Amino acid sequence: MDDGAELFTIGQLARLTGLRARTIRFWSDNGAVPPTTRSAGGYRLYDAAAVARLDLVRTLRDLGLGLDEVHRVLDRQVDLADVAAVHVRALDAEMRALRLRRAVLNAVAQRRGTPEGMALMHRLATLSARERQRIIDDFIGGVFADVRSEDAAIVAEWMRELPDDPSPEQVDAWVELAELVADEDFGRKLRHVVLHGGGSERLEFGLAIRPVVLEHAGGAVEEGIAADSALGRVVLDRIVPPDEPSSDLVAWLEVVVDARIERYWQLLSLVNGRVPGPPTVPAFQWLLAALRAHRAG
Repeated sequence: MDDGAELFTIGQLARLTGLRARTIRFWSDNGAVPPTTRSAGGYRLYDAAAVARLDLVRTLRDLGLGLDEVHRVLDRQVDLADVAAVHVRALDAEMRALRLRRAVLNAVAQRRGTPEGMALMHRLATLSARERQRIIDDFIGGVFADVRSEDAAIVAEWMRELPDDPSPEQVDAWVELAELVADEDFGRKLRHVVLHGGGSERLEFGLAIRPVVLEHAGGAVEEGIAADSALGRVVLDRIVPPDEPSSDLVAWLEVVVDARIERYWQLLSLVNGRVPGPPTVPAFQWLLAALRAHRAG
């Protein structure tokens, strides 16, 4: 072949493209970049079209395509856009896995846990959707068994699986939530709340006074006012008038005021990408202590 076109040896191609000569030779042997012709001495020679083809092969390989896929693209057996779409999906999955791994490691770094704790966090965070759903179903089934309430469906929806692209905060929240719902004592406590914490006037009253409790009892907590002190009585009277019956309120508070239950709802918010509200348990614990101190009997 001698039509005046410039021809390149494998060594020249290596210097021209920055690729290793053995890589070019391998792709040539594989048929991805066949030689244009051979010299009188039997050396492979490549023209400008072969150089362009070589550059395309390098690009496809850099994008992660296997040689079989490269051949099909080069031979027009498949559409490059379709191949690219498949690889985009594969890369998306790999990136999600890497982000999840990073989030778990970040959560471990924040917790400064043990290797065993890291293994547990990784296992919980990388559970399949079906495994996560089983944890949720078991927990909801135990808490709401034989209870006619729409709350079970609402809670189950809130306890959805970890998002595909979770933040470190969501990973940490999911791991803590999984550990919490695996605690049988917590399950019994929440079931007790479901069975005995609502459905009566005391619940409505408790919910109605929530803003007042947060304002006055919460303020007392911040100011360090003891619930059983004289000043504590003054604060209590602002929340619950002295002539107001309080036995039902005390009974309700004794059932529902639990820091673990509040943490449970905070974790659900975090897993679902919502900002949890400020803690309310300290204020209601103060109210319960004040009622016991000043309204007993």
